[in-house]
Amino acid sequence: MNEFAEFIIKSNYEMSPPQRECVKKLSDGLRNGYKTQTLKGVTGCGKTFIMANIIKEIGRPVLILSHNKTLAAQLFREFKNFFPQNAVEYFVSTYDYYQPEAYVPGKDLYIEKEVDLNDEIDRLRMHASFSLLERRDVIVVSTVSCIYGLGSPQALESMIYIFSKNTIWDTSLILHRLVQMQYSSNQNGVLERGQFAIKGDSVDIFPGYLDNILHIDIDFDNIEKITIIDPVSRKVIEEVDEYSLYPAKQFVMPKESVDNAIELIKEELKDRLEYFNDRGQVLEAQRLKSRVEYDLDMLSEIGYVSGIENYSRHLMGRPAGSRPSALLDYFPDDFLTFIDESHVTLPQIGAMYEGDRSRKQNLVDYGFRLPSALDNRPLKYSEFDKIVNDRIYVSATPGEREVSESRQIVEQIIRPTGLLDPIIHVRPTENQIDDILKEIKNTLKKSYRVLITTLTKKMAEDLSAYLKEKNIKVAYLHSEIDTIERVNILKDLRCGKYDVLVGINLLREGLDLPEVALILILDADKIGFLRSETSLIQIIGRAARNEDGLVIMYADTMSLAMKSAIEETRRRRTIQEEYNKEHGIIPHSVKKDITDILEMKIDEKSKKDNKKIEDYNLLIPREREKYIKLLEKEMQIASKNLEFEKAIALRDTIRTLRNN
Repeated sequence: MNEFAEFIIKSNYEMSPPQRECVKKLSDGLRNGYKTQTLKGVTGCGKTFIMANIIKEIGRPVLILSHNKTLAAQLFREFKNFFPQNAVEYFVSTYDYYQPEAYVPGKDLYIEKEVDLNDEIDRLRMHASFSLLERRDVIVVSTVSCIYGLGSPQALESMIYIFSKNTIWDTSLILHRLVQMQYSSNQNGVLERGQFAIKGDSVDIFPGYLDNILHIDIDFDNIEKITIIDPVSRKVIEEVDEYSLYPAKQFVMPKESVDNAIELIKEELKDRLEYFNDRGQVLEAQRLKSRVEYDLDMLSEIGYVSGIENYSRHLMGRPAGSRPSALLDYFPDDFLTFIDESHVTLPQIGAMYEGDRSRKQNLVDYGFRLPSALDNRPLKYSEFDKIVNDRIYVSATPGEREVSESRQIVEQIIRPTGLLDPIIHVRPTENQIDDILKEIKNTLKKSYRVLITTLTKKMAEDLSAYLKEKNIKVAYLHSEIDTIERVNILKDLRCGKYDVLVGINLLREGLDLPEVALILILDADKIGFLRSETSLIQIIGRAARNEDGLVIMYADTMSLAMKSAIEETRRRRTIQEEYNKEHGIIPHSVKKDITDILEMKIDEKSKKDNKKIEDYNLLIPREREKYIKLLEKEMQIASKNLEFEKAIALRDTIRTLRNN
């Protein structure tokens, strides 16, 4: 029987009776062997808090799966706050920018892999993997990166090196082992992650997965003391008797495995060259021979090569067509999975394999990669489904798969704030512009904000221009606006710089705008993704943070999606009203600090040091370099605070400044 893991919640909130009942039902379901359940919770019902209390009740390692990096970061921060004493980890794509290797036959265009690695994300990924190998009180918040190929836990564990106090220090042996573990020597500069330095009778090792340095004092040939120190101040944080050092990279293999893989790669290369030569594909044969022989030399010399993951099948000794190891393999058998916004996340998981296969098939067919590269891939949905046992789907609008698979669907309709789902009106399109203007003015009198969603770019632009002519403070949110500017526009809406926001797709799960009391949906009766039942319910939910929430749909017919969304909203509202009446609850709007939408963590010193571009003359090289240094500092802070979109925007600005 697996050991119970103790999770301790730190929160100023107490569960409401409906939340407590929800936690009990889902926890009991897990204890009774229900493999699949669904938490169908409305916007603002405290789903994250419910999930946290289920984790506390069940006491197992947990995977929380989200469909994008930004929402995953938001969940990571929330669970870090709930469980400060437990291991809450973050596992997403390690790239700020990623252009995969590809070949376009029609244009004879080969595109090399281009990546901007995020050092902090890489550290967090490794830390998540290693935590799962060491303890059970672990919560990993991840995107679909968890279904992509990763070095196997067995191979990783075989590469761990244990330093113990009062044991023999063999310099030659240990240095050789550190190099095998992909640590590099740095005897002159400032030590960075994945490096080591020998200084007289001591050695410093900067693990690739920590913020601190491992410092080992040596007395002749004996390990005298092992300490963890701060890399800047050199202050001792902790002294230990033993330390288990993991490899500097996630994909590191024992020498025997690399040697075996080299022989297998040579055999596959020989067969593939015969295949191309028999068909007169001389160019493809030469191309493949050159690449693979170079990679083999690198593997033989240092045990690693850029793109090593393309040889993962041979390195792991797997048969052709078998699935790769993934983060899911690092969890024990009894782990629990929450799939957040499952109506979006599940289809995303299912789509990953085919897209990856199509791209790599061209690389294989035209001699850029061996066929075994096809086995470096994301998991198929069937493989994911087999590994993930107990799971809870979390969505306000669960799809057919969730509903059909679930042993029980637990609804959470009651909000702790007592807020009701908004009232919905349906109005004809005739004279809709005049009606829109009237409703906006009525809403602004109450100091509330307005969201308007259209189906076409032209309609959004024309409506924005019209409202500006009428002296309405309006912003148009379109697809060409980058993420950082988008977030700033939403902040400005909350602050009152704008009163109205117009856009095509204002649907954003997890987006909280308490000041919005009116949502106007144009062309509500049209058929398509943006006017499906799921999308309409999600859009309606944006008005559920305000006690005066109102949604107006403009349509000349009643589509099935509209009918279903309206009926579902009214059903919820009726239940909420009855509950409030029975318990004497008066609804009150959500109160949320405006800065929260950005989820910033910039310290006061950073704010004081924040200068603007106007403070620099970019025509003077020295001034331009000073400004670039400032942006690089901001980029590093943004990356460390998991503000990835901001970091990417700063990186692009730096590139432009350097190239001009």
